[in-house]
Amino acid sequence: MRRKRQYDFLPRGVVCGTLTVGLLCGAWTWAQAQPGQQLTEPVYRVSNAKVDGNAQVAPHPLETALAMARDGLRNIQENVHDYTAVMAKRERVDGELSDYEYIFTKIRNEKTANGRVVVPFSIYMYFLKPESFKGREVIYVRGQNDDKMIAHESPNSMLSKFGSIWLNPHGAMAMKGQRYPITEAGIETLIVRLIEKGTADLQRGECDVKFYQNAKVQGRKCTMLEVTHPQQREYFEFHVARIFIDDELNVPIRYSAWTWPDEPGRKLSDRELIEEYTYTQLKLNVGLTDADFDPKNPQYNF
Repeated sequence: MRRKRQYDFLPRGVVCGTLTVGLLCGAWTWAQAQPGQQLTEPVYRVSNAKVDGNAQVAPHPLETALAMARDGLRNIQENVHDYTAVMAKRERVDGELSDYEYIFTKIRNEKTANGRVVVPFSIYMYFLKPESFKGREVIYVRGQNDDKMIAHESPNSMLSKFGSIWLNPHGAMAMKGQRYPITEAGIETLIVRLIEKGTADLQRGECDVKFYQNAKVQGRKCTMLEVTHPQQREYFEFHVARIFIDDELNVPIRYSAWTWPDEPGRKLSDRELIEEYTYTQLKLNVGLTDADFDPKNPQYNF
C-alpha cells in the first residue's frame, strides 16, 4: 500500500511559482490556465518631473516603491520564520520561454543572533505535475552538506535509476534550464533583489511607476506596483515589471517582467516575457523543523 504523504491533501488545479533547480528539476508542463490576475485603474502614479520654475528634480519615482519594499523586507525578517506554498514559475533561458512549473515548497528563512546564523536558509521542493515528473524532490540547507543540494527524479522517469544525487547548486547540472540557483529561491530573496535593482535605478532617470489597489492574484487582494523603463538602455534589465503585494500578508506573491517589444506600441505578451513567479496557498509560520529539510524524513523518498 502506498504510504500517505503530507502533501497528498493538495488539490488538483493549484497554480504557483518559484525559483528552482536544474537537470533533475528541469522544465515541465501542466496544461492549466496561467495564474490569474485582475487590475483596476492606478490609484497613484509618479514619473520623472521637475518642480515648476525651480529646475529642481522631484523625488525619484522609485523612492515610494523602495520604501514599500524595505517595509516588506523588515516584516519578513522580523515576523516570518517559515512558510509553505504552491508555486509556479516561467523563465526565459537561452531565448526560450519554459512552460509553467508547479511545485509544493517549504521554506525556512535564515535567522541570526549575535552575528551568527542560528537557523540556516532551508528549502524543500516536491514537484506536482505532470505525472511523469510527479514525486521529484529537492532539499537544500545553506551551509550544510558541503553546501550542496540533494535531488532525485520522479519514479516515472528513467533517471530515477540514479537515485538521490548531491549536486553543486551553481553547477552545470543544477543550473540547466534555470535563470537562478536554488540558493536564490524564496520571497525574502525576491524582495532583496528588487531593492537592489530599484536602488541602482535611483542613479538613473527614465522611470515610470504606477500603484494599483484591489488587484487580484488567485482571489487574493493585492496592491500592484508597475515599474516601466520607457527607453531601452543596456543597463535596464526589463521594460515593464509588476510586483503584487498581498494586502493581508504584506508580502509579494507575484512578480513578472517583460523586455521591450519589437514593434513600438505593441501589447506585451509571452513573446516579451522574461520571467514570472507566483506564490499561492501561502501559509506563514507553520512551524517547520529540521525534519522538514532532512532527506532521512520517512515521509520523503530520498
